[in-house]
Amino acid sequence: MFARPIPVRDTHLRHQRIALLLTLGLLLLCVLLLLLGVSVGSSGFESLINMQSDPQALQIVQQIRLPRTLGALLAGALLGLAGAVAQGLFRNPLADPYLLGSASGASLGVVCAMALFGVSPMANVWLARIGLTGAAFLGAIAAVLLTLLLAKGVQHTLRLLLAGVVVGVVLGAVTALILLLNPDLMQAMQSFMLGSTAFVGWSACAVMAALLALCLAATGLMSHVLDGLSLGEATAHSLGLRLPQMRFALVAVLALSTGTAVAQTGLIAFVGLAAPHLVRSIVKTTYGRLSLLSSLMGAALLTGADILARWLIAPQELPVGVLTAVLGGGYLLWLMHRQNNPRSSADNRSAA
Repeated sequence: MFARPIPVRDTHLRHQRIALLLTLGLLLLCVLLLLLGVSVGSSGFESLINMQSDPQALQIVQQIRLPRTLGALLAGALLGLAGAVAQGLFRNPLADPYLLGSASGASLGVVCAMALFGVSPMANVWLARIGLTGAAFLGAIAAVLLTLLLAKGVQHTLRLLLAGVVVGVVLGAVTALILLLNPDLMQAMQSFMLGSTAFVGWSACAVMAALLALCLAATGLMSHVLDGLSLGEATAHSLGLRLPQMRFALVAVLALSTGTAVAQTGLIAFVGLAAPHLVRSIVKTTYGRLSLLSSLMGAALLTGADILARWLIAPQELPVGVLTAVLGGGYLLWLMHRQNNPRSSADNRSAA
């Protein structure tokens, strides 16, 4: 006897319910991680317990732990959103937020700012105004603009992808050359290259929150374009989508979200790549929901990794970027093994 086929409407409603439950679950997880992050630090839980009676403990919680944990949430959300946009824009599940050269541009901006510091009074005034965070953001945006210039716009996805790879390699080589000529900058660049949330303050949280809301709203308005691109460019054209303009807007969202996160926390690997994969492994949904869920998943991933980085060898800390690379790389290797395993593939087909 043959199994009765499940109606398409029932399948759609089931995915909607799963997406809603996943959204609520991730929101609850982010709240719990925020509370846990406020409790974890070099002084342990004592600062949280003595907040009412000890002004120093109150200052530690309010001015260090809380903005740092909230900053990890916001930076992870930006990277998760950027990863969903990148994978939808390039129709490639291996696309990550740094694909357009933003990471290399941010690194070059920071190392150039450090190298120029002390060269002349004008350079000092300029650096005092924008800071290393501003230099990283400007470097990331400049790298994306250079990628667009080499690709001659956003009309050809493959050309844009190749231009991003070329820009990333060239700018990375320039950064390495500057560090080779100025070895004293190596130690200062280490925290940026490995990623850290230790220097995130309330002003950085406000900037990231505002830009996250803007990028989420823009992605939600253009989610139908990503849904159309997932069916192929020919289908997207047949649906009447204005692809060149929409692609440019999506690249702007990708650059803005990635540049903001990198400027505040440095280079954090695998969060933007793994967050959409984790969401897709749980629920199949449209890009309107996928972008929000990927943002929440990225927030949970980075905050969890930051808490582990602070707790594993306390009172010392691990670089959070190293931890996310190990965890994210391990997850992707497990996912590849699972997909290549005939038994698991047969189980998935029988369950479907």
